[in-house]
Amino acid sequence: MKFTDSPVIELPVGDGVLSLHQDNGSMHVGTSVWPCSLILVKFAERWAQTPPETPNPYTHLLNFAGKRAVELGCGCGVAGMGLYLLGLTDLVLTDIAPVMPALKRNLKVNKPLLRKNLKYSILYWNNASQINALNPPFDLVIAADVVYIEDSVPQLISAMENLLAENGVVLLGYQLRDPEAHTRFWEDCHRVFDVEKVPHDHLHPEYAYEETDVYLLRKKKKQ
Repeated sequence: MKFTDSPVIELPVGDGVLSLHQDNGSMHVGTSVWPCSLILVKFAERWAQTPPETPNPYTHLLNFAGKRAVELGCGCGVAGMGLYLLGLTDLVLTDIAPVMPALKRNLKVNKPLLRKNLKYSILYWNNASQINALNPPFDLVIAADVVYIEDSVPQLISAMENLLAENGVVLLGYQLRDPEAHTRFWEDCHRVFDVEKVPHDHLHPEYAYEETDVYLLRKKKKQ
């Protein structure tokens, strides 16, 4: 896999190709396409398309039928759109207000492939009213490349916890961006969630590299 700063990135998903427009000159990181979103989609695609006779450790996770999903820090909408093409039907894409124009542009460009208008909403992770307005809980919380500012970590963990159903799963694409944010995130994360790291050889062989991982987070069971 080769990452690029090209204004347009094409991502094949299923029988279609997402056209992802990005603006690397923007002051907002959410207007760029980040590696973890691509890796997350292709991980899901790899196992969602496994023949029935092949052992699949992610059968239940990637059976999207009837599940509600929300993406945090969706940016250009890559992960959410990709998973929608793999079977998600009830999905809300969320990010901060300045990123909305980039998201809307990508949704418009890809509408012929998506065949519908996907739902989106402004969400600041520390805004309880915005979280409640999304009508949680969700079966699946999607997040890719969202850990890079230490001060935002508690808000992110809290949002994940408040949005996720008791038996739900956070599907997290992760790359170390900032050492302080990294340390704090995993310290806080282990207090709230049971953490499962997807083996690296389970990622899509053409969309993986050693610095990027996929994690599955589930709420710790109450004693």
